[in-house]
Order: sequence, then C-alpha cells, then structure tokens
Amino acid sequence: MAKVNKIAILTSGGDAPGMNAAIRAVVRSALSHGLEVYAVYEGYAGLIENNIHKMDRSSVSNIINRGGTILGTARLPEFADDEVAMKGVENLKKLGIDCLVAIGGDGTYRGVLKLHNFGINCIGIPGTIDNDIASTEFTIGFDTAVNTAVDAIDKLRDTCNSHHRCSVIEVMGRYCGDIAYAAGVASGADLIITSETGYDEEEVMKFIEKAQEENKHRLLIVITEKVTNVAALANRIKTETGFDSRATILGHIQRGGNPSPFDRVLATRLGDAAVDKLMEGESGVCIGVFNNEIVCTPIPEALEMKKNIFRKYAIDTNNSVR
Repeated sequence: MAKVNKIAILTSGGDAPGMNAAIRAVVRSALSHGLEVYAVYEGYAGLIENNIHKMDRSSVSNIINRGGTILGTARLPEFADDEVAMKGVENLKKLGIDCLVAIGGDGTYRGVLKLHNFGINCIGIPGTIDNDIASTEFTIGFDTAVNTAVDAIDKLRDTCNSHHRCSVIEVMGRYCGDIAYAAGVASGADLIITSETGYDEEEVMKFIEKAQEENKHRLLIVITEKVTNVAALANRIKTETGFDSRATILGHIQRGGNPSPFDRVLATRLGDAAVDKLMEGESGVCIGVFNNEIVCTPIPEALEMKKNIFRKYAIDTNNSVR
C-alpha cells in the first residue's frame, strides 16, 4: 500500500450518540500521524455531491459530549448503484484522498465495501443505537439509548404503580432486540418481547390473566418496534381483561442526548483504532470490540455474522428467562 497522506470521514444512516466522539478521535489521531483530514458532509450523498471540506483540530473542539453528528447524515439507497458510487470515488481522487472512515450501521458498511472494491481504502466504525452489528459486542450509541429507555421506563413504572396500570412500551432496535433486552432487564420489566423471542398475542393475554390472578396491580411490558401494534395490544388488554393498559412509543428520543461516558470512551477507542489500521494498510474491514479488546473484521464476514449477545436475557411469555 502506498503511503497514506489524506483521510476523509463521514457518518451515514441513523445518527447515534457518540458519533461526534468518534469523529473527534479519527481527526485528532490522523493529525497526530501527520495526515490531512477531510469531512464529508451528509453521508454518502455528500460524497457524490462533493460536499467535502478540510478539517483541523479546532474543527472537533468541544464535540465529545454532544449527541448527533456534526457532519450530518443521510440515507442514500442509490449508492448501491455502481455508477452513483463512482461519482464519490472520482471526487475523493480529485482531492487526492487516500482513505475513508465511515461511521454507521450495516448499510454504511455496504457502502464501505463498495468503495473498497473500487480501490478506495476504507474502514467502517459501528455507530448505531440498535446494536445490530454482530462484529462487535457494542455499537456506538447503544449504551446511551439503553440509558434513555431505562430512564423513561422507570418514570412509567411510577405512574403504573400509582394507577394500577399495565404499560406496554415500544423501544427502538429495528429488527434487533438488544435495547429491549437490556432496558427490560435493567428496569425489571415483567415481559420482554422481540423478534428473537417470537410473538404470540394469545400467550401474552394468558400472561396478563395469570398476573391478575396473582393480584399484580402493575405490569411493564417492553417490546421491540416492528413486532406488533402496541396501541392495539394495549387496547385489547384493557378491553378483554379490564386491566387498565396504556401504550407508550419511546421513538426517536432514544437517539438523541449527550452520549454516556461508556459511549464516549468506546467511540474514542474505535476511532483511534480505525486510523491505526488504515496506516497499517487495512481496508474493507470494520473495527469492533470483544472482551474489551479491539478487533478487526472483514466487512463481508461482519455482514454475515449473527447477533446473540443478549439472547440469554430474553424473557418469554411464560416469564421465564432463557
């Protein structure tokens, strides 16, 4: 591999708390290696639109504690088209940029792989609250999202206790149940339902009826998004069992806010490691952490891996822990 001179960085897909800390780490680490650093604004869309600008140390001052991403982010399905992606490659080459670091989820990784196949040295950093990247134990933003969800569920518990209510709470995660698992266990939820546990509404209703027989006056049910209509479920519980039930969708509040200390440290470690790996000639790989050690995984392998870190904490509709 030729000597690295210039490096670019972008964030793509959904924003996640800690992305700014990762951006800061990449910029500061690259500058310490004597490299020029460029920001690509608005994700892959900015890459093909040539929205690329030089950065210095002051560009990332006072951002380690800020949520979101100072680079902006967007989804660009069209980047899967080779002709579209080549526009980004040409823009990088015009500026003499040797390498690119992309922070995001699996869609971002597919973009990294495409650029790698077109001859651009690229590395991916896992930035998504969903924790659905299997090549790392934890993704940037997951810990913060769980803390946000737990804080909300704790508050709902107070109201449930006061009103003798069943609260059906939908958390984010796309098709990954890790936020539901972690937040549900941490908040003492009575039932955790995800795509991994499976969903049988009749079994849920039996669970509610059994809880009533045991004179339980408060229930917390945590469900990952896309599993079921939580408003309809809460209405059925109330109609058929008489147990006052309300649905709460936490939604995008889980994406915002200042990153937790854990996410700031994780992002800093991964950002610094990404620059080191590029300097060593790595490309088409992603950075992660297992057992508190930095790992480097080829992206094709990472995209095929299955996530199972929190499965053993799943609570099924019989209220037993798997």
